[in-house]
Amino acid sequence: MDGSTAKVTDETGGRPARTRKHCATATRGALMEAAALRFGRYGYDGASIRDIAKDAGVDAALVYRYFGSKEALFAAVSIDTAIFDPLLQVPLDEVAAWVSDFVANGPTDEEVPHPVLSVLRSSSREEAVEQFREGVTEVFSRNFAERLEGPDAALRAELLAAWLLGTSLLRKAFRTPALESASEAALHGHLQAGLARLLQPDQRSCGCGRACPCGL
Repeated sequence: MDGSTAKVTDETGGRPARTRKHCATATRGALMEAAALRFGRYGYDGASIRDIAKDAGVDAALVYRYFGSKEALFAAVSIDTAIFDPLLQVPLDEVAAWVSDFVANGPTDEEVPHPVLSVLRSSSREEAVEQFREGVTEVFSRNFAERLEGPDAALRAELLAAWLLGTSLLRKAFRTPALESASEAALHGHLQAGLARLLQPDQRSCGCGRACPCGL
């Protein structure tokens, strides 16, 4: 416990009804979750520290204790690419399944705003773009690319990012009809076929390598 407190307002008198202690990790997590929703939906200028703290159920002063400023909180959550970190651990032959599961079953834009939309909604567009570029570069262009064999590893990793971000954006945020209604099985089949050449460029559609006895 960090000894921090949250004041809960009495519904009738407007006075603090009680003081509740919070675990530092839980408080920080609650603030980041609330901030992600506020920044994602209303942009930087439309999201206030007071509203974020209220959504998290804590005192607004804790935002400054844990993050230092509204700008720092925005940088921590609104352009977050940490949701893609599992790709650094998933076996390469399971990446397409992970991507299709993310696209099919991941949170909606109402639950967790899509990171691309967070960039577009930001009033500090250039700063947000730079933060997002750095996150994508770290996860895909550097770390994921190191897992790939063959030429153009960084390019193939960024193409994977484009598939993932674009497909999830159209299905979850814009809700284009074919993608929104597609079954998980259909998504997986098409993504598997499309991503196979990015992940394993020597792998043919039949599953063979360069020395293909199938003649395909």
